Amino acid sequence: MFEDLTVIDAASYVAGPAAATVMADYGANVIKLEPPTGDGYRGLAARYRTNYNWLLTSRNKRSLALDITSADGQKMLHRLIEKADVLIVNFNLQQLAKYQLEYDTLKAINPRLVLAQLTGYGNRGPEAGRRAFDVAAWWARTGVMDMMKPFGGPPTSGVSGVGDHASAMSMFGAIMMALYRREKTGEGSFVTSSLAANGAWSMGMPLQGAIAGYDVSELLEAKGPRSPFTLSYQTRDGRYVMLVGANPKREWPLLCRALGKTDWLVDPRYADMKGIMTYRDELRVAFAEVFVRLTLQQVVTALDEEDATYSVVEKLKDVITDAQLIENEIIVPTGDPDPDYQWTINSPIEVEGIAKVTIKRAPSIGEHSAEILKEAGFDSAEIDAMRQSGVIRQD
Repeated sequence: MFEDLTVIDAASYVAGPAAATVMADYGANVIKLEPPTGDGYRGLAARYRTNYNWLLTSRNKRSLALDITSADGQKMLHRLIEKADVLIVNFNLQQLAKYQLEYDTLKAINPRLVLAQLTGYGNRGPEAGRRAFDVAAWWARTGVMDMMKPFGGPPTSGVSGVGDHASAMSMFGAIMMALYRREKTGEGSFVTSSLAANGAWSMGMPLQGAIAGYDVSELLEAKGPRSPFTLSYQTRDGRYVMLVGANPKREWPLLCRALGKTDWLVDPRYADMKGIMTYRDELRVAFAEVFVRLTLQQVVTALDEEDATYSVVEKLKDVITDAQLIENEIIVPTGDPDPDYQWTINSPIEVEGIAKVTIKRAPSIGEHSAEILKEAGFDSAEIDAMRQSGVIRQD
C-alpha cells in the first residue's frame, strides 16, 4: 500500500517511531535513523534476554547509523531528504535548528516533504523545549493519573508506552492528512502533535466536565467511585471482572439474574434508577459479596448467559494467548526463529483487501547504512570515507 513512500524515522522513544511502524507494516520504505552508538531506545530492555521493545517498534525498518551532529552527517541526511516523502522527528524547535532540520530549510530541499514532529508539550510557551516521556506529559500532566488513583491513596504510576502508542496513531493520522493534501496540491507540510495534546484528548470527557463546572476528580477524591455498575469486583479465585455501566437501566436486571439475586428486582428500594442510585453504596457492597463467592468461570458463565456488559481484567500472559485477539490478528505470528519473538502486537488498522508486509526482524545498528546510502546516490568511496571518519556505522 505504501511501497512508493520513503519514510525517515529520526525519532526515538516510542511515539514517533511507532507511527513509522504502522507505515512500515503497510510496506513503506522506512529508514530508521540512529546515531552510530545506536538509538537510546535500544537500551530500554537491554537487560533482558530479548530486547522486546526494539523488536516491536523497529520491525520492518532498515537502520542507517549516521552522526547528524556533524556537518558531513547533516549534508548526507539532506541528500536523503531530497528523495524522501516523510521525515518523523521528536526534536524540539531548537534541536531542529541545531541539526539543520527546520521546515523552511527542508522545504527548500524537497517541497513535497512531510515533516512530522512529535513533542512533549507543544512548540509554544515556556515549556516548549521541556523533555518529556508519556508517563509525564500524557499520564501525569493531563489528569489521567489523578483520575485513576485509588480512593484515599496517591496516584499510581502510569504504564510506560501506553500514551506513546495512543499518540503514535494521532501522528500517523496527521501524516496521512498531509499526504492527502500533497496529492491535491503537490506541496508538503509541517505537521505536529504532542503527548500532552493526546493525553488531554484522551481525557476529553472528564476535562470537558471540569470546564462545565463538574470536576469528577474532586467527587472521586471526596467520596470515591460510587456507581456499582462501573467497578471491578474480585472473584473467589482472586481474579477481577470489570462491569460496564454505560446503560445501567439495561444492565440492572441482567446482573440481578446473573448473580442469583432476583429478589432485588422486586425490592421497593430498587424500583427505579433513582432508587438504585440512592442505595448505590450498599449495592456496591452487595455486589462485591456475591462476586467474591463465585469463581471467575462461574461469573463469566452467568454474565454471558444474560448478555451483560463486562470484561475480565486479564493478565498479560492471558492477553497474548487470547483466542479472540489472535483470530482478529491483533496478536500475530512473526515467523521468526527466536523463541522469544514468535508473536508480536499488530498495528491497529486493517484495510480491506490490503495485506500488511511479512514481518521482518528489527535491524542491528547501522545494518543497512551502505545499502541505503547507495540507493541515495552515494558512491562506494564516499561511503567508505564516511565510515572511516565515524560519520556512519555499518554493522
